Amino acid sequence: MRGTGGHLATAGFARFRALVEENLLRFLSPEVCPIPTPLRDAMEYALTSGGKRIRPVVLLSSGAAVGGQEKDLLPFACAVEYVHTYSLIHDDLPAMDDDDFRRGRPACHRAFGEAAAILAGDALLTEAFRVMGESPLAGSDPSKAVRASALLARAAGASGMAGGQMMDLRPAAGEKTMGPGGAQASAIEEIDLKKTAALLSAAAAMGGVLGGGTGEQVECLSRYGRALGLLFQITDDILDETGSFEEMGKAVAKDRERGKFTYPAALGMAAAAARAESLRRESLLALSPFGEEAETLRDIVRMVATRRS
Repeated sequence: MRGTGGHLATAGFARFRALVEENLLRFLSPEVCPIPTPLRDAMEYALTSGGKRIRPVVLLSSGAAVGGQEKDLLPFACAVEYVHTYSLIHDDLPAMDDDDFRRGRPACHRAFGEAAAILAGDALLTEAFRVMGESPLAGSDPSKAVRASALLARAAGASGMAGGQMMDLRPAAGEKTMGPGGAQASAIEEIDLKKTAALLSAAAAMGGVLGGGTGEQVECLSRYGRALGLLFQITDDILDETGSFEEMGKAVAKDRERGKFTYPAALGMAAAAARAESLRRESLLALSPFGEEAETLRDIVRMVATRRS
């Protein structure tokens, strides 16, 4: 549920990202989805605030890796970004992480008020499932659309992002303690698996399902997304300790101040860097059954591992 970033975008990544940018608002156009103006303004503000669109690009790249068609994949890729954006809006709320900035701009609740921000997040989460349900693939191959929708629902729900957010809030409230060493690492990773890795794993698996991949291919893509998500969160935690507002587009060093579970705060920078390197190798290993068709997915690993924002 935390911020996105990266650099060194390759041609494949850049093309998929441009495709998402071009279509992100299309599924919410007034002709398709009449929305009251104040609510639309808040939704579009959050959706167009930047970011590298890693999650929808992972879905598109995974689908392409198994021979899927972009026209079938695109509505689901945009739906994943709607869910991600909803999570960021709610993550920034005073009752959650209480952040005033997101990607260098005032957070949605700062720009539009808490009520509008809550409703914008609620609407984006719900519209994601409407977009998937109304997609051409839902008509031509409903079994794929249902499987993909279920993957996204599980990733966003109580056993995924919502549950992970609850777990992440508990330490700050003094309701949970961790043991030393391995127990700390296990507790941190459980939160990161739910809050961040669940959505990336689902995005990769959704691409595999929608693209017609085999069961083994979908499983490999799911493992890839899981490792990538954990890598993303650890690098985010490292940057929270070492980065600047200018790089991150939000306040830094807040996790340590709040007593949140992160690898760097609990186990030190060396352990965090070592775990990140292990996850980088793990994510690439999951792609070993694929050839050049998965090169964009490999590029994403390199981007996440070396990002500065």
